[in-house]
Amino acid sequence: MTYPKIPLAQTVLSLCKAKRIKHIVLSPGSRNAPLTIGFTHDPFFKCYSIVDERCAAFFALGIAQQLQEPVAVVCTSGSALLNYYPAVSEAFYSHIPLVILSADRPQSRIGIGDGQTINQQNVFENHILYSANLVEDVNENESQAEIGCVTDREKQQAIIQKNNEKGINEALNMAIQKQGPVHINIPFNEPLYDRVDALSVAPANVMPSENNMGTEDLKPFISDWNQAQRKLVLVGVNQPNKIEQQYLDRLAADDSVLVLTESTSNIHHKNFIPSIDKLIGALSPSEFEALKPDVLLTFGGLVISKKIKQFLRTYQPKQHWHIGEHNANDTFFILNKVFKMSENTFFSQFLDHTTPIASTYQSFWLSEMEKRREKHRDYVKVMPYSDFKVFNTVLKSIPSDNQLQIGNSSAIRYAQLFDLDPSLKVFCNRGTSGIDGSTSTAVGAAVASKEQTVFITGDLSFFYDSNALWNNYIPKDFRIIIVNNNGGGIFRILPGHKNTENFDTYFETKHQLTAKPLCDLYGLDYRYITNENDLELALEDFYSLSDKPRVMEIATPSTKNDEILLKYFSFIK
Repeated sequence: MTYPKIPLAQTVLSLCKAKRIKHIVLSPGSRNAPLTIGFTHDPFFKCYSIVDERCAAFFALGIAQQLQEPVAVVCTSGSALLNYYPAVSEAFYSHIPLVILSADRPQSRIGIGDGQTINQQNVFENHILYSANLVEDVNENESQAEIGCVTDREKQQAIIQKNNEKGINEALNMAIQKQGPVHINIPFNEPLYDRVDALSVAPANVMPSENNMGTEDLKPFISDWNQAQRKLVLVGVNQPNKIEQQYLDRLAADDSVLVLTESTSNIHHKNFIPSIDKLIGALSPSEFEALKPDVLLTFGGLVISKKIKQFLRTYQPKQHWHIGEHNANDTFFILNKVFKMSENTFFSQFLDHTTPIASTYQSFWLSEMEKRREKHRDYVKVMPYSDFKVFNTVLKSIPSDNQLQIGNSSAIRYAQLFDLDPSLKVFCNRGTSGIDGSTSTAVGAAVASKEQTVFITGDLSFFYDSNALWNNYIPKDFRIIIVNNNGGGIFRILPGHKNTENFDTYFETKHQLTAKPLCDLYGLDYRYITNENDLELALEDFYSLSDKPRVMEIATPSTKNDEILLKYFSFIK
């Protein structure tokens, strides 16, 4: 076996291996050479080389998203590290375990004018679970006057080694236990490329402590629940198959409980409403009053629908409870109880003591939703070719049991208006809701997933993250669908002065780009669609086996989409 000679690098490698952190995403560099040598020469690790650090971090995030286990990214010193920040913030808010291993120069070389040198310690302090700032080994080139006798050097080295081990253990344990990003900053003295055949360190692997969540006295909440005539359960981002179906069935069986989900909730039942905006997009004040719950129960991650946020902030329930092991968000300004436990644990302790009560709350809104679905179908029949029409066609075409990754902005919002195949596993970077990194995340998720992965994105998001295609690991069955309306179409839906030169240039950012040159450059199969008939024909074999990944770019009119969408909500009323 080949190892880096530097003991600090050996310590990092040994503890990553001890904690079963297998997937390592490396970006080229010199200062991180000791780590690269160690990871790539040990068959335990699965290593990936991604040049662009921003893409590398989102690629790693996609793998971690699927595996629900830490994935490490490794970079050289300097500004390379800063390119990780968008993915770090997404991992922080989405509770995805990402381990940042940044090589650095020794402290004595910081701030003296050396190249590729910045202040790296605690650089992610506002969006990180833990930062470990390691210390370089005692430099054997230092003079005796500077470090004292050999015995003193050995003592100092032992203290440094112990402290470094503690920092690495705490960081990695935090990523495992708390499910979020951690940063380990690792300074290396030169020479960087020396190798040895045996480890010179044997770091102690300190295991994570038991993550015991406190028990709750549920009696007062059970009493309030049993008395409430209108209980609204709102589910945000959720891992597929996370919630036991028996608990979902019991919620659905209570006439006083209405469950609202989103495409990223990944839970399904015939008595749940999956398209929130379709239901509440055009309600009157009196209808909002009828929907207003006595108790709001939430679980899962962030909610996409702006309409439900506005509704619950205006028509506030008497109580808002949240279930989850991570921090809860007071999204509706009325949060008064957090059950800090897993959803399954909560429901196992709670539902056995609840009593379904007679109520028309669920049945009334299910009936209203069915009316909306019928009008939705009628509107789709008469609407012209547009973003809406394209999403209607594309979402119905995706084969069952696939993984669906969706880009942010318009793409994920359109997806909320459709009832998706319940066998699909749906993901989107909703931690920060940024367009950066969506493609890279989807590629990483495809690498880690056993199912075929389909990625639907808008044009700006795709071009913004175009280096995601500079990747040698894209599966052949990976599919990208780009809805290209020649600019940021979502800004036409928002308040603003449309159809002006200022708007077109600085808000919508009009362009005439296509993905064809990128597909030619990276060797991807490319198809360009401009109308509904060609789209339906192209989709017939788009998901079939192929010898390379496929990209379908669908051009839509840039000036009609906002009007068609806004008219939709009036039509389905």
